Amino acid sequence: MTTLVEGKHPGGFLVWEAFRDYTRETITIASGLLEPGTVLGRITASGKYAAHDPAAVDGTETAVALLWGRADASAGEVVAVAVVRGPAIVNRHDLVFAGTPTEGEIAAAHAALLAAGILLR
Repeated sequence: MTTLVEGKHPGGFLVWEAFRDYTRETITIASGLLEPGTVLGRITASGKYAAHDPAAVDGTETAVALLWGRADASAGEVVAVAVVRGPAIVNRHDLVFAGTPTEGEIAAAHAALLAAGILLR
């Protein structure tokens, strides 16, 4: 029997948001193959976004947004949609972190998102 595996859906992490035209923005992803719900950081020098990396020193060390849908920037920059501000509530279990962050790094990312008005439940 064939086993079917359902992947992540665009916005599947979202529980509630005030107004989509306020909480979401069109952004540029600088690099990577990213899934919906990926925690993003903003590259200070360019203003573009990439996967949140707590060890970085380019701006992506601070979590600032959540990717709405899948984005493939492995061959170059792509335009995507992200939740960049609240009020919004998201399911913390549906978020995607690059690499293997520690519990402390995850807690710091949650706190940074809360500062942007994105509450994790």
